[in-house]
Amino acid sequence: MRDVVVKLISKETKLSVKDVLNFLEIPPKDELGDFAFPCFSLAKEKKKNPLVIAEELAEKFMENLPKEISNVSFKGGYVNFFIDRKILANIVLEKVKKKDFGTNKIGKGKKIVIEFSQPNTHKAFHVGHIRGTSIGESLSRVFEFEGSKVIRANYSGDTGMHIAKWIWGYRKYHSKEKLSSDESWIAGIYVDAVKRLGENENFQKEVDETNRKMESKEDKEINELWMKTRKDSIKSWDKIYLELNTKFDVYYFESEVESEAKRISEELVKKKIAKMDDAIFMDLKNYNLGIWVLLRRDGTVLYSAKDIALAFKKVKDYKADRYLVAVADEQKMYFNQLKKTLELMKFPKEKVYDSLIYGMVRFPEGKMSSRTGDNILYSSLVNELSSIAKKGIQERSYGGKEVDKRALKIALSAIKYSMLKQDSNKVIVFDKSEALSFEGNTGPYLLYTYARAKSILRKSENKGTKSFKIESFSDSEKNLMLNLGKFSEITQQAYQNLAPNLIANYSFQISQAFNEFYHSSQVIGSESENFRISLVRAFSQVLKNSLNLLGIEVLEKM
Repeated sequence: MRDVVVKLISKETKLSVKDVLNFLEIPPKDELGDFAFPCFSLAKEKKKNPLVIAEELAEKFMENLPKEISNVSFKGGYVNFFIDRKILANIVLEKVKKKDFGTNKIGKGKKIVIEFSQPNTHKAFHVGHIRGTSIGESLSRVFEFEGSKVIRANYSGDTGMHIAKWIWGYRKYHSKEKLSSDESWIAGIYVDAVKRLGENENFQKEVDETNRKMESKEDKEINELWMKTRKDSIKSWDKIYLELNTKFDVYYFESEVESEAKRISEELVKKKIAKMDDAIFMDLKNYNLGIWVLLRRDGTVLYSAKDIALAFKKVKDYKADRYLVAVADEQKMYFNQLKKTLELMKFPKEKVYDSLIYGMVRFPEGKMSSRTGDNILYSSLVNELSSIAKKGIQERSYGGKEVDKRALKIALSAIKYSMLKQDSNKVIVFDKSEALSFEGNTGPYLLYTYARAKSILRKSENKGTKSFKIESFSDSEKNLMLNLGKFSEITQQAYQNLAPNLIANYSFQISQAFNEFYHSSQVIGSESENFRISLVRAFSQVLKNSLNLLGIEVLEKM
């Protein structure tokens, strides 16, 4: 409906659609219409009082009024537009029935490679990984919803100094322990190794030698231990990704690009793009990006060089229109160093090789750290929240075989939604009790609202297929319909701004509108039952679609 109003205003005022959208407002009171256009910005150009301009425009609009607009009035320098309620209802309720409702297909024909999640082997899959994974998966779904072809890529560190620390720590202090794919056990070995290295700095020489042997593969025992524990680490992710409802088209590992990274680094020195002293490095001080080291003095390869090689590999493997890399905000400088290096190398896709910055996750207790063990493992958090959710379900007298599955879905909705509802760039403080609440702006609240709508539909014999006559609307009905009609605008904005938080906030907005309608309007047995059942069905479908774009699974019953 907004599009109709915008088109009408643009035609009569000669303003661009973008300018009209910037000016258009939603009035604070229903008697002032559904949309309002302020005329103050036209006063200088037309050299008239805004009140006069509003009156003249209202008269013009009334001469060629689209059928979707029932009336136009003017007041206080504003032109007010009233949407025809019957047409609004029929348009919204008919559109929602279509499978592709909400899509604008603005990404049709585009191919996007998006790299996200990026856990390292031999380390914990922690809460910070959940945010990166949730954002990456949600945006992948938004891209696909808007018609793009998406390649989900995962890049993991399976070699380098952190692996050397793990191998060293296991061989020196834990060699009698049975190898396991349990993520807490794997993370514990790494934390213990870091702790012991902190207590005796001389141990670092042993770790350096382990790292050198890993890279050269000259030590058979170390190599076999690395391969076995690498496999166990990767296996521990299977359950996690299944629960997080995400999958990947391609997995890249540092070990796959290590030799190429070394070759590229040495080539950069020959071309005088990089410099060599004790180590090989990029001197980026002229660009306010400092020094970026590629190879250590002993010739071992750093993450930086591997990321250069990875960029070339992704472009070779997939011809795409855009390459996105999810990057925690504390690595923003690092990615800018990578971008500048690629630019100096005349990397063919440098202009479309971009970062997707996301803020870190903190808890009320403070910052997490994989090194010190002050971290929250994925499995620990999910198990804790599932246990709490299970008690809540049982207190509501719901039990049965499905209780564990429901509890898990509620826990995951709490975690994912709390990660996605805020601007991706912002650091978030994750409060477990707040995230699990069934009231307020939370995942469980959205699931509960969806289940409430489905309960109404189950209780009604009316399947929402009967025709209905609309004589008048209540304020809550109008508000809900207007909000449902905004879905396509929200998905477009989320696509263009890489902002899944817009969809999350929209989900909360329509849920609030539905609950206001639910509390003020009788559905089953009312004179307007046909219409109201159709409205409930439309809401449940739009909310389900929205949550699906967030990677959150709905519950038919709570």
